[in-house]
Amino acid sequence: MKHVITAAIFATIATPALAFHCPADMAAIDAALPTASLSAADLTTVKSLRAQGEAEHGAGNHQASVDTLAKAKALLGL
Repeated sequence: MKHVITAAIFATIATPALAFHCPADMAAIDAALPTASLSAADLTTVKSLRAQGEAEHGAGNHQASVDTLAKAKALLGL
């Protein structure tokens, strides 16, 4: 029973932390885009991933948003 309570407390604390991480990731992507040296296809992919991450964040699916934005950041070399 202790594990269930501990997991519930962690989930309650971790979710807002992830929520605040998403905007920072989006800002980092936005800052890197103007000087990024990517192919047209990669640039399109980054913009698509960034938009998807923002939509996931807005829907409250913060872990998916963090994961999606991490893919965009990886393409940008961040």
